[in-house]
Amino acid sequence: MTPATTLAIPASATNPSAALLSQLHLEARVSEPYYLQLQRQIEALVRTGALPVGSGLPSERDLADMLNISRSTVKRCYDELRRARLLLSKGRRSGTVVQGVPHAAPALRDLKSFSDETQEMCEQMPAARVLERAIVSDRTVASMFNRTSDGEFLRLVRLRMTDGAPMSREVAWYDLSLAPQMATWHGEGCPYTFLREHCNLNPAWARQSIEAVTSSREEAEAFGFTAPAPCLLVKRQTHTADNQQVEYAEGTYRGDAYRYQVKLGL
Repeated sequence: MTPATTLAIPASATNPSAALLSQLHLEARVSEPYYLQLQRQIEALVRTGALPVGSGLPSERDLADMLNISRSTVKRCYDELRRARLLLSKGRRSGTVVQGVPHAAPALRDLKSFSDETQEMCEQMPAARVLERAIVSDRTVASMFNRTSDGEFLRLVRLRMTDGAPMSREVAWYDLSLAPQMATWHGEGCPYTFLREHCNLNPAWARQSIEAVTSSREEAEAFGFTAPAPCLLVKRQTHTADNQQVEYAEGTYRGDAYRYQVKLGL
């Protein structure tokens, strides 16, 4: 089939989502497969709110007919969006609807202390999945810890999940000259608990910054994005009570699912 360059919605269509889908454009003169073009454009409509949560989408057959493409192309697109937890199938009668994605963190009623923040993080750690683990020597990282260039660090990459969906990808380094027992830690559970119980170190405070970034290739792959998307980068330097830095971490949170709110007293 040769796809129509612009989706033509029948005049009888009354579904507001069908009207929004009239914004879709499939281009035959590019190398990107039709299902990826369709997936990328529907994903953008969902993430920007143009297709709000609960909105119904045309059936695979109807959308294929509207676009003059094969049903298998639409099915592959919908399947990928379901895997990314953006769409949800509700049976033959209800069809496919926009699911959106769960938020990574609830609203915070008050400014939290470091101990409260770490306790909340540790409660979420059991849902984290270890992607990479290695003992490394890195000159740049060593300079952050004020160590010599041949210093060794545990480098850990973990994917934190919420309700089965990936919410953040964190890369963390731990100073093995200060906490050599961390070399035996495989990333399960909370690092601060391990530091207290096995290294006799008590993380007491941290310097943290938050900035807007665009997802890298690795982050987009982890989050299931089909194209680079806005994210929040949280950088954290964790210190003991006697001001020894034990951790440096960079956590990238998907921008479409992270909400951080605080109540400020004046």
